[in-house]
Amino acid sequence: MISSSVPDLRLRTRNAMPVREDGDYVLYWMIASRRTRYNFGLERAVAWSLALDRPLVVLEALRCGYRWASDRHHRFVIDGMADNARRLAAAGVLAHPYVEPAAGAGKGLLGALAARACVVVTDDYPCFFLPRMVASAARQVPVRLEQVDSNGLLPIRAADRVFTTARSFRIFWQRVIGEHLGAQPAVDPLKKARLRPAAPLPRAIARRWPAASPALLEGDPAALAALPIDHTVAPVPRRGGPGAAGEELARFVAERLPRYLEGRDHPDAGAASGLSPYLHFGHLAAHEAFAAVARREGFRAERLGRPGGGVVRPSGSREGFWGMSASAEAFLEQLVTWRELGFNAFALGASEGDGPRLSWKRDPTDYESLPDWALATLAKHERDRRPRLYPLEALAVGATADRIWNASQVELLREGRIHNYLRMLWGKKILEWSRTPREALEVMIELNDRYALDGRDPNSTSGIFWVLGRYDRAWGPEREIFGTIRYMSSESAARKLHLKEYLARYAR
Repeated sequence: MISSSVPDLRLRTRNAMPVREDGDYVLYWMIASRRTRYNFGLERAVAWSLALDRPLVVLEALRCGYRWASDRHHRFVIDGMADNARRLAAAGVLAHPYVEPAAGAGKGLLGALAARACVVVTDDYPCFFLPRMVASAARQVPVRLEQVDSNGLLPIRAADRVFTTARSFRIFWQRVIGEHLGAQPAVDPLKKARLRPAAPLPRAIARRWPAASPALLEGDPAALAALPIDHTVAPVPRRGGPGAAGEELARFVAERLPRYLEGRDHPDAGAASGLSPYLHFGHLAAHEAFAAVARREGFRAERLGRPGGGVVRPSGSREGFWGMSASAEAFLEQLVTWRELGFNAFALGASEGDGPRLSWKRDPTDYESLPDWALATLAKHERDRRPRLYPLEALAVGATADRIWNASQVELLREGRIHNYLRMLWGKKILEWSRTPREALEVMIELNDRYALDGRDPNSTSGIFWVLGRYDRAWGPEREIFGTIRYMSSESAARKLHLKEYLARYAR
């Protein structure tokens, strides 16, 4: 019935309902891969539209009742909604960008659209509230609901177990990556598709769930202020959306990638990629970031072996695998190993109610999901005397006695990010200043997910749990509070890092 290039490993049918061939349109429910390029989900929806000779309708919705909903997160997502609406309209696709005006106001919208659809296609994202939302929708929509994974270079279910170290995961993906690089998403699945034009939505649907106003989509502060979200967390200077993501990627590859290896740890060097917010909100695909780096480096996939054959010798080494420059390989270590290691934990470690957990004790956001050695050493030192204890309110505004830590928190407040090296130190100091490791985890999650544009994400969650020992090993000597958890200090950072300009910018 359908000819689709989406790999089977990236596709899940979430209910037993049929495809309604006489429906009015194919519905793509865009919830995580919020872009029109390098998007397997959109590609699958286009394939259904062509196979059934039906128009394509794209619903991109934004709830207001999710935890940590704020002007910052809403503005970034809405920037992308405006981008996508323009691009879809130019391709003759009916886009419905819907922003909830009140908590629960969007209830019933998906069902109303699905009632007239042939099939519903949505994104597979294994984190935050999205798995529960899709599982609930699968039980309610009257047609087939397909979920498509566009998260990374590897399908998130390419492995059959959760990996507990970066090296073990690196050995795995080095063995199989050649196969999956041969199944790239279309750069622009709408470019050559000749889709039937869609009629406007039925009046009853458009009246009850109207599309976001032009003022809101264009960035009017008053329109954003009218929404029932947290207005104390302000938008950041950078814009969201696939357009801004593409510009940031181009600047990184042209200007910062050559000095990434030597400069990424030094805040003053300005060599970090700056791509994590766009990857988190689905405005940028990992495939597109990889393609941009590969073009610059003159990379050829045949160096890694033919599809199905894997690579010749997956050594697990961080250097030399891709045959690219040292800086490019250092960036891909972050994009592939560390980012997709987090997705591995969420995709296979947490149950969605439709299958067993695999090789993981608990949900990866639970304190008890830490490795046994980390739980043991943290428990042993839980009652150690802390040099200082700071309440959440003081930490949130960067009011500690540590100038470097304060600067990193102020960067988070202003920019929605923390420099990647200092983010590790930021977490280690919170562990030192909290009554218990469990309390430290709660504080890190609260600050990260409230203020960071890449919070509520498998990758940033992995970073928080790394502070407490996940993906790490025991380190000596054994210390107060930390036990054998890896120790970091601001004094060491001040000696090793170039911080003068950073502190001038952010330190109070």
